[in-house]
Order: sequence, then C-alpha cells, then structure tokens
Amino acid sequence: MISFESFKNENDIPIYMQIVRHIKRGIISKQVLSGDELPSRRVLSAELGVNPNTVQKAYAILEEEGLIESHTGAKSYMSFSHMRAEEVKKELLENDAKAIVNSLKQMGFSKEDSLAIIDKFWN
Repeated sequence: MISFESFKNENDIPIYMQIVRHIKRGIISKQVLSGDELPSRRVLSAELGVNPNTVQKAYAILEEEGLIESHTGAKSYMSFSHMRAEEVKKELLENDAKAIVNSLKQMGFSKEDSLAIIDKFWN
C-alpha cells in the first residue's frame, strides 16, 4: 500500500494536486511501483484530513494520466509502464525547473548569475 506518512501539506497548492505530485514523486523514486495498492478514498481523506471528493479528484487525474486503474467499488492500483514513469520524471523535472527559473527571474538574477548559483550547489 502506498504510504502518505511523508506527505506535507503546502497551503499555496491545491491539496488534490499535492496528492498527485506525492504519488508521481514516489514513482520517480521507485517507492511507488506499478501494481501497488492505493489507500481507499475514504481512508486517505481521513488520514490527510480532507474531503473524500478531494482524494477522488486526485485519483481521477492519475487515472486520466494513465498511472492508476480504478473500478467502482473496488481497490485502486498503480498501473504504468517504465516508459510512462520516465515521462512522469521528465514532466516533474520540467515543472520544477520552470518554477526555479521563474523565481530567479523575479528576483532579478541574470541567466549567468543563475547558472553560477546552480553550479555552486551542484557540487
């Protein structure tokens, strides 16, 4: 069963998107594998202290994106290929990179200064 023990609520991001991102990051880190069972919507909503509809929205997005299989009244399972996991990795990396670049631009850093900062922390 997929764990949400390390889940941290970030107030500036809708909770359903945080659930989606938590699961996608689990895929990338290989803590979430194809075939793993997801908590039921009611169990996860109680664990996170959110409305069951919020969890349902997150699961619907994951299903639309081809990452889980759900059937009415049955358990939901992760279901994705290695190629799909690589696509998720690229998607999250690009989203994180965009956010960092936007922050650096808002703070007035040049591309050269930004690359120097990245280089400093890369090593």
